[in-house]
Amino acid sequence: MNLQFSRQVLVFVSERMSDSNPIAASVDRLAKAVESLENSVFAKLDNDDTFRDAEAEVQRMGADRVRLAQSLDEAEKRSQLLAHTNKEVSRRLVDAMESIRSVLERENSG
Repeated sequence: MNLQFSRQVLVFVSERMSDSNPIAASVDRLAKAVESLENSVFAKLDNDDTFRDAEAEVQRMGADRVRLAQSLDEAEKRSQLLAHTNKEVSRRLVDAMESIRSVLERENSG
């Protein structure tokens, strides 16, 4: 039997009894307790939904972190390769300039 139906039955019974009847007072208290329980259950379900949503967000963030870490690793490798290539190009340019300077000096002195 669901809680809402049970609460409706208790309210119905309580309304049919006189206010001076101790059973009516008990039924009324029971109806209020069932309503409170129902509210607590709904609040718990809402909290569970919120928790599941937060858990899913944490999982998405974890996946993003992994993807970003991989991207960063690739960028660092590329940066190191570019730095190495830059040094090699600079060395070759210096060698070429020295060769040209040597050739020009030989032609000017000879």
